[in-house]
Amino acid sequence: MLALKKFLDRSLAAVCVVLFALLVVIVVWQVFARQVISDPSTWSEEAARYTFVWLGFFASALVFSERGHIAVDFVVRKLPGLVQRVIAVLVQALIIAFALIGLVWGGLRAAQGAWDTNLTALPTQIGVMYLVMPITGVLITVYALYHVVAVLRGAELAVAPTDDAEAI
Repeated sequence: MLALKKFLDRSLAAVCVVLFALLVVIVVWQVFARQVISDPSTWSEEAARYTFVWLGFFASALVFSERGHIAVDFVVRKLPGLVQRVIAVLVQALIIAFALIGLVWGGLRAAQGAWDTNLTALPTQIGVMYLVMPITGVLITVYALYHVVAVLRGAELAVAPTDDAEAI
């Protein structure tokens, strides 16, 4: 499972870098076209918006893989180790439920509902943008399962360290 996580981490990081670079190029072109050549491009605003959405979803999955998401755990840190592990597993189970119901199922429904709606400036459908939701939902589910197994095996702390000093 560690090999799968490392592969997904590297792949997601590469995709995020490519999407970020693409977003920068699109926005620079948009500004250049509007300000320098006085001929605003018709496609760049939509392309930037959808690239930003995809980047945001994939980057959030990558942050989740590193347990870098927001967690209010000051009370949990004061509890005994076994209770911390139980809470960590329950939290991951809730995350899996949200990822599967909200992102995978909801994202598939949203994509299906918008699949026949064309974008005005790009040669694709709005449903394509919504496909990032189920993809990210599957990724987050895999990462949450990884964290559950790691916490139960003792390979990860039940509560993620807050800084490098605690990780040692």
